[in-house]
Amino acid sequence: MIKRLMIEDGVLAVTHFKDDGEFLEGYGMMDEPKMRKLSEFCHDYSRLVQSNADQLSMFTSINAWTPPRGWMVKGKNISVFCVGNIACLVEAEAGNINDIFRQMQDLASY
Repeated sequence: MIKRLMIEDGVLAVTHFKDDGEFLEGYGMMDEPKMRKLSEFCHDYSRLVQSNADQLSMFTSINAWTPPRGWMVKGKNISVFCVGNIACLVEAEAGNINDIFRQMQDLASY
């Protein structure tokens, strides 16, 4: 199911992981150990994003901060996207970010 993200311009790899961060499946131009590391990074970073959103919600009394629907870390050459338990490694200047996030949200809702 997540394999269909590979047709998007700029997507180098996509992974799916469990709520505890355990790697389930991955596709793309990376070997499996690197995909496992990508899943682990995304799981850990998602927990940090969630805790920061919870703090913002608590201190501002605005509930709109949580739950975060996804996040992106943009680097010079590569970006990492994560929505739910799905992670994508994307060339920073390629692809349509909105289309990739939209498809990731659709996939994460299954």
